[in-house]
Amino acid sequence: MGGVWTRLKLAFAAFFTILFKSRLPAALERDRPGTSPVVAAPPTAAAAPRTTAASAPPASDPSDRAVQLLALLQRDGRLVDFLMEDLASYSDAQVGAAVRDVHAGCRGVVSKYVTLDAVLPGTEGAQTTIGQDIDPATVRLVGNVTGQPPFRGTLLHRGWRATRVELPPLGAPAGRAIVAQAEVEVQ
Repeated sequence: MGGVWTRLKLAFAAFFTILFKSRLPAALERDRPGTSPVVAAPPTAAAAPRTTAASAPPASDPSDRAVQLLALLQRDGRLVDFLMEDLASYSDAQVGAAVRDVHAGCRGVVSKYVTLDAVLPGTEGAQTTIGQDIDPATVRLVGNVTGQPPFRGTLLHRGWRATRVELPPLGAPAGRAIVAQAEVEVQ
């Protein structure tokens, strides 16, 4: 699976590709030898309460909510600034110091607006057994995957499932594509 930085990069890629494109990134979808293909879960329609025309909020595209979450991560954690910065000229110590601030701000946003639970119980690195009812949208088997379940292996990552998402109301449609406003100091 690689080191921490490789997993962090893959986690960011997966998060934003799922958020903006409603699919897994190509790096996770590839059918590598010895692995099971990743199958994305079909989108489910959540039952939304009916509203009258007078009280209906402005129509929104699912990407509006993705941009909103990205804007919140930028506002409180400066995530977009961090991701768009060329880090090659900075020392590891400087990057590490910046990551602490970005991490704290972004973690606060996620904690406030989203509840995440582990897909599988257990401790990473521990032995686990996956039974007959494997859902490929929630569990990815890697390594020597042959035969029929149950499969026994090492838990590489417990996975994350959003059990609550409560974002603030969307603003005016004109500003929904803005992740961060430009700032100008007038003299």
